[in-house]
Amino acid sequence: MALPFDPQATEVLGYDQHLPAVGASSLTAHALRQRFKHPPEWTPDAEIERWFNPASPRPAAVLIPLVMRPEPTVLLTQRAMHLKAHGGQISFPGGRHEPADITPVNTALREAHEEVGLHPERVEVLGSLPTHTTNSGFVVTPVVGLLQPWDLDDELLKLERQPGEVDDIFEVPLEFLMNPAHHQRRMIIVAGAPIEFLAMPWSSTLAEEPYFIWGATAAMLRNLYRFLAA
Repeated sequence: MALPFDPQATEVLGYDQHLPAVGASSLTAHALRQRFKHPPEWTPDAEIERWFNPASPRPAAVLIPLVMRPEPTVLLTQRAMHLKAHGGQISFPGGRHEPADITPVNTALREAHEEVGLHPERVEVLGSLPTHTTNSGFVVTPVVGLLQPWDLDDELLKLERQPGEVDDIFEVPLEFLMNPAHHQRRMIIVAGAPIEFLAMPWSSTLAEEPYFIWGATAAMLRNLYRFLAA
């Protein structure tokens, strides 16, 4: 479903620099394991997108892969431009629930294997965040997992993208994404009503243009921030 607007051309209302960043000491493998083992009381920022109102939501899951480099990163993909749902957008590896999937974890790991060649046994699953309902009618469970240093080959993960689904695989520093000073609050007008959404543009020296992280991906990253900052 094509969007009725260009998200990058929308108005920037401001940034959330008044909120504290999650420090590096809270982003280690040990700290992340402890946070999911003993979760705090917290409230997600966003649980549903309001661009459209699909009649029958469908279950799906994504993997939020946290790569435990000396400075941890989040692995993301850019979806193939021709895809009907969220084509060209930045996303996590993932997709719709299949009948053989027993749990959302199975869905997330299977889809990550299919899309980027990440084998399930390489992922240490920490837990899940609250579901997020997308404008395309998917109720998405974000599954958070760690990739340990033994998964690394020098600077690159041994991954292979599925050309029909993924145009690019890249990593963004976790500390950057867990700092609300980098969270843009943007606004559009839909059916005469203002709707706010988050964006987290990130520039890489390896890419010609900045990666525009927004929509459901930015919302789930914001919920991860709220969970880790609580």
